[in-house]
Amino acid sequence: MTEQARSPIAAFDHHSEEHAADPVGTYRRLRAEHPVAWTEAHGGYWVLGDYASVFEASRDDDLFSSARHESGGEGLAIVIPKAPTAFHIPIELDPPTFRGYRKIVNKVTAPAAVKKLDPVIDRFVTGFIDEIIESGEADLAFVAGVPAAVTVDWLGLDASEYKRYVDAMHTLVSAAPGSAEYNHARDVAVPWVEKTVRAHIAKRRENPTDDATSEFILAEIDGRAMSDDEIYSILELLISGGVGTTASLVTQSLVWLYENPDQRQRLVDDPSLLDVAVEEFLRVFSPTQALARTVTRDAEFQGVHIRGGDRALLSWASANRDPEQFDDPDTIDITRWPNRHMAFGLGVHRCAGSHLGRAMARAMISQVLERMPDYEVDLDGLVTYPDQGTNAGFHSIPCRFTPGERRGEPLFGSGR
Repeated sequence: MTEQARSPIAAFDHHSEEHAADPVGTYRRLRAEHPVAWTEAHGGYWVLGDYASVFEASRDDDLFSSARHESGGEGLAIVIPKAPTAFHIPIELDPPTFRGYRKIVNKVTAPAAVKKLDPVIDRFVTGFIDEIIESGEADLAFVAGVPAAVTVDWLGLDASEYKRYVDAMHTLVSAAPGSAEYNHARDVAVPWVEKTVRAHIAKRRENPTDDATSEFILAEIDGRAMSDDEIYSILELLISGGVGTTASLVTQSLVWLYENPDQRQRLVDDPSLLDVAVEEFLRVFSPTQALARTVTRDAEFQGVHIRGGDRALLSWASANRDPEQFDDPDTIDITRWPNRHMAFGLGVHRCAGSHLGRAMARAMISQVLERMPDYEVDLDGLVTYPDQGTNAGFHSIPCRFTPGERRGEPLFGSGR
């Protein structure tokens, strides 16, 4: 802090054990006491918890910057504390520089492009469920590997190594900063990803194919081809988003459906409800709980004085449960519509992969309900992410179900 203390001050740390134990309750208390408050955790930052504040900040890139600044140290600027990753294009760029890159990314993630991936998504969902369907018992979180496999396959990488990408990119946001798992991801797994992806880029420069990496290589920005560094930056961002967020959404949704068998049966009996149900799951199980910005100048914001260089955490998860925006926000209504949630963010940085995420989530939940409609979760055996600050979800979901039959060939040779 500088010459004058920030206020109001909240005892809040989104990476704390207290928050991980009850993130919904923590955010509820924060909204009620101070919708915008300063916390001293992690060097100090503002936490924005109500819908109005998050809505305003996410649309004001002039005041709340996504770009890297000196404030808060080095590393990925959109998380607190900053993570040791490569510079991420375009999410760490502000307009106008942002726009040319985002246009290229939008082309490969547009609804029409994602529609072409439906057979690929279905093949991977089928293959992952095939691996467990005959046993009658399994860890349902295994199915959450689908988004990672689909993402790396879409980029033209070896999908059989999907676990290594999860170990690298997802661990940085699901493990507590400073933990052994986090340090291993930072020091071992992430460097492996960079080496592998850079080699892939070089290979595609020599021999482009029809994969997404080749599209980035052939694309132009401001009349020029992108450099290897620029392409790597984009690919790492897509991998990072692809391996964790949809898995987070689906694991939480499947556990809730087990705990609410009448709602599960509604979806089994009427699959047409799934599209709207997924939007409600996105609202209440916001796969990305919060992202950060850096304040660019001194200003008054929602009744508090913020300063240039301050860090700010925009909590999508908290905003999505704000009673000022949503009726009975803590009740999960699979028919809620309209549903103006911010699970994918808002403004120019709204998640480019939202269409792909929705498609994968629908396919995964749909096949589980179709092929394992009576699955029973061992609630005592659930293992949540140890850190719920950036992503929320389950590492392990032990369950039993009536065995079924395989539908296809193994995805990766003789098996997983």
